Amino acid sequence: MDESGVVNFAEKFCKFSEHWSPRVVAEMNDYQFKLVKLEGDFVWHDHKDTDEVFLVIKGTMGIELRDGVVKLSEGEMYVVPKGIEHKPFAESECHVLLIEPRGVVNTGESGGELQAENDVWV
Repeated sequence: MDESGVVNFAEKFCKFSEHWSPRVVAEMNDYQFKLVKLEGDFVWHDHKDTDEVFLVIKGTMGIELRDGVVKLSEGEMYVVPKGIEHKPFAESECHVLLIEPRGVVNTGESGGELQAENDVWV
């Protein structure tokens, strides 16, 4: 059995420490699987052309929406529909898997100091 394509999340998370800076670990068709460490508050933003999946690997997080808050724990996921403004946050460090099309900017069109470089692999 060829294990060259196996991705170990724990090993990958040990290779970076920055928060709000997604790292690509795999691609499938035009989609990327990105690991990210969250802590504190992100910025309000949306993605006009795509949904965004948040899957919590370790810890807890929330996603503020204009009409409420979604709270996620380990093993839970939420799909933010395209065009919906959202603001992720985590009171303490949270490890998350993002699934989204290649080229999606983490801050949408909001920009700012938390905008991360795209296509950074770990």
